[in-house]
Amino acid sequence: MIGIGAILMALGVVLGAFGAHGLEGKITPEKLATFKTGVDYHLIHALGMIAIGLLAAQRGVSGGALGGAFWCLFAGVILFSGSLYALALGGPRWLGPVTPLGGALFIVGWLLLAWMATKSV
Repeated sequence: MIGIGAILMALGVVLGAFGAHGLEGKITPEKLATFKTGVDYHLIHALGMIAIGLLAAQRGVSGGALGGAFWCLFAGVILFSGSLYALALGGPRWLGPVTPLGGALFIVGWLLLAWMATKSV
C-alpha cells in the first residue's frame, strides 16, 4: 500500500511539472486549471493511501474496510484525476460524468478510513 501510494506521489509530481512547464501556453487557462485540479486531488489522495498503508502496517491488516478505503482512493485517483487530465488535454466530453464517480469513491474511502481509525484492534 505504501509503495503504490509513493509511486502515485511520484507520478503526481511528474504530472504537476508537466502541467506547469509543458502545458502552459499550449492549452487554455481554464483547461490548465482543470489539469491542476487533477494534480491536486491526485497528490492529496496518494498521501491518504500512504497513511492507510501506515495504519495497515500498525494494525497488521491489509484487507477489510481498510483495504477497501485504500482501493477506493486508488480508483478515485484513476477516475477523478484521470478524467480531469484527459478532459484538459482534449479528451472526449463523455468523460465529464466519470469525474464525480471518482469524487464519490474519494468520499467513501475517507469515510472507511475514519471508521477503521476509530475501531480498536
